[in-house]
Amino acid sequence: MSSNLLKSLEDYSRFVAESLNRPTVERSTVVVWSDSPYTGIAEGEVFFSNGICLRLREELDFDAGLIASYGYEVYRREERLYWYDDFPHPNDPNLASTLPHHKHVPPDVKHNRIPAPEMSFSRPNLPVLIRGIEKLV
Repeated sequence: MSSNLLKSLEDYSRFVAESLNRPTVERSTVVVWSDSPYTGIAEGEVFFSNGICLRLREELDFDAGLIASYGYEVYRREERLYWYDDFPHPNDPNLASTLPHHKHVPPDVKHNRIPAPEMSFSRPNLPVLIRGIEKLV
C-alpha cells in the first residue's frame, strides 16, 4: 500500500474496507469506484450499532492524491444530527480558520456552522467521522 492512501483506487478501497471492519459497524453499502485511472468516487451508507447512520460521498483525485470534494451526513433514524461539507462560506468570519471545511450543528443545523479543523482534502476523513459517531450514545 502506498504512503498516500488517496493515490490509487486499490489502496483507498482497501483502506475503506479495513476502516469499516469494526464491531461498531453493523453493515455498510460504501463502494469506491472509478471509470478513469485518475479519479474515483466513494459513496454509500454506514450503519452503526448505536443506531447512527453515516452517509458519505467523496470525489477523489488519484493523480493529485486528494479528496476533491466531500459531503458527510450523520443521522439517527430520519433525524439529521449534523453534517460536514466543503462548500465555501468566505463571508462568515467564524469559518475562516478552516475554510472551506465546516460542520453544520444544532440547534439550527442548516444555518449553524462551526469550523472543522479535523476535515481535510489531503488525508482520509473516515477515521475522524467514525470516532465522532462511536462517541455518540
